[in-house]
Amino acid sequence: MSACISPSESLWQAPPRLDETPLALRLVELTQAGLPLLEDPWAWLAEQLELSVESTLDLLKRLQAEGAIRRIAAVPNHYRLGYRHNGMTVWDVADADISRLGALLGAQPFVSHCYRRPRRPGWRYNLFAMVHGRSREEIDSYRDHLRYLLGNACAADDMLVSSRILKKTGLRLSPVGTKLAGETGASVL
Repeated sequence: MSACISPSESLWQAPPRLDETPLALRLVELTQAGLPLLEDPWAWLAEQLELSVESTLDLLKRLQAEGAIRRIAAVPNHYRLGYRHNGMTVWDVADADISRLGALLGAQPFVSHCYRRPRRPGWRYNLFAMVHGRSREEIDSYRDHLRYLLGNACAADDMLVSSRILKKTGLRLSPVGTKLAGETGASVL
């Protein structure tokens, strides 16, 4: 298990601009791969930032209030816990109902994340919900339950099933002051 601080994401509005002060950027560098599993990770983070724990928590709260940090949470490694089957269920629901229906699916204990995505030519689905299970049968039963909950509000659905892991990390920003290969402009933030 690791602890994770997730950057904010949004498809429907411009994402918030990260506070680019050296302190905020250093905080991102220190936390983007997770916090260490210590008795007091906040004290460790404060020490790294050369701040008090109170000031560190205030900075985290401010960045969260501004939308630069979406959440602070423990992120278990579901594979190590025996949940080796994944299914991204995809649903075609009315755009006008998506907030209500997304909240309904997202409230299910077996849904790890649920979000809206834009429709694309040849791809009619606009609501996505990830399920994890110990067997294919288990994730199929979760899909069936979600289909039951949506009822007639769902015009079509499918489930994209993982066959192998190609990459298992989230977005990582480059350390402050570094450039990507071939980049000639400003630092990647």
